[in-house]
Amino acid sequence: MKKSYKIEVDCPNCAAKMETAAKKTEGVVDAAVSFMTLKMKVEFADGADERAVMEQVRKNCKRVESDCEIFL
Repeated sequence: MKKSYKIEVDCPNCAAKMETAAKKTEGVVDAAVSFMTLKMKVEFADGADERAVMEQVRKNCKRVESDCEIFL
């Protein structure tokens, strides 16, 4: 399943860091972050708890970029 989330991030480099952190999260098959549209698209693994996975994605992204925000 794929979903799109609104994000807040300050620069393209920060968006790239968020994308890398999201891709490394368990339960995420793929992720793409667009600085231009301020959106994050996430593809979840089959059977993954979307809400729990996104909470972990948010934590992982905050570790690499403390200013970022993902609106769930």
